[in-house]
Amino acid sequence: MAHELPALPYDYSALEPTIDAQTMKLHHDMHHGAYVKNLNAALEKYPNLQSKSAEDLIRDLNAVPEDIRAAVRNNGGGHVNHTMFWKIMKPKGGGDPNGPIAEVIKKTFGNFKDFQTKFNEAGVKQFGSGWVWLAGKPSGELQIITTPNQDSPLSQGLFPIFGNDVWEHAYYLKYNNRRPEYLAAWWNVVNWDEVNQRLKTFQSHHEPALAGR
Repeated sequence: MAHELPALPYDYSALEPTIDAQTMKLHHDMHHGAYVKNLNAALEKYPNLQSKSAEDLIRDLNAVPEDIRAAVRNNGGGHVNHTMFWKIMKPKGGGDPNGPIAEVIKKTFGNFKDFQTKFNEAGVKQFGSGWVWLAGKPSGELQIITTPNQDSPLSQGLFPIFGNDVWEHAYYLKYNNRRPEYLAAWWNVVNWDEVNQRLKTFQSHHEPALAGR
């Protein structure tokens, strides 16, 4: 069963002025579309892998045949990362986090402002292309990490609560080389409801650790 490019949950222009319509169209249609196309192409000669989800493929890359492993890592990772990315943003989003994610951020990082600063700094320091994440560890703890290229926290045994794309294609048309400006503005479109759903999925497996028991 071929992997498919998911539709954006909003119009290309819906996240303006934070993210411009031209960037959204190129990012979704061309970049994410290419990851999906290339992932399907890599899996063509391995029918037994075609029924696996992209998440399962990148969660256990060692089980992927070596001749297509790099292609699955890059394109499967790109597909998974971007499928999450579109959902964790929304028009008129942003503001302070609410619900369980607000509590977890306060417990782990002290307050939201300190968390934002650390998250943005990590994103700025990611050399070249990549992502900055709030990821859940098997122990139930949360941490800020970065990954290069389209690598996913799933490949490290971590769960991506949410992440921001710091590839230049995510921001260059509007922000040029000003990655810190993009990282700061991005908080205006975060969909905290979706982030809370992802946190709930993670907590369902790691609730004792997060609850401090």
